[in-house]
Amino acid sequence: MTRPDLTDDAKIAAYRAELRTVGRNQRLAGFVLVVLGAVAVWGASYAGGAGPMVQWAGYAGLAVGWALMLAAIFLRTRYHRRRMAEMD
Repeated sequence: MTRPDLTDDAKIAAYRAELRTVGRNQRLAGFVLVVLGAVAVWGASYAGGAGPMVQWAGYAGLAVGWALMLAAIFLRTRYHRRRMAEMD
């Protein structure tokens, strides 16, 4: 990989836009799972007999969602480090 050209503001903005695309699907899926998991945990008291199952499903959604978001951060950081490394 080549090092990005960060000589002016337009090129810096283009590189930031490029970085935002790295891990985007994982980030969005993680966000959706976190929101759905929080709604499931909150709504478990209204689920009647299925309450404990809904609550556990909510906790699972929260855990998987946060794991996906952390994975996206890791992917973006790794991509940035590879781009910024000086290649001989």
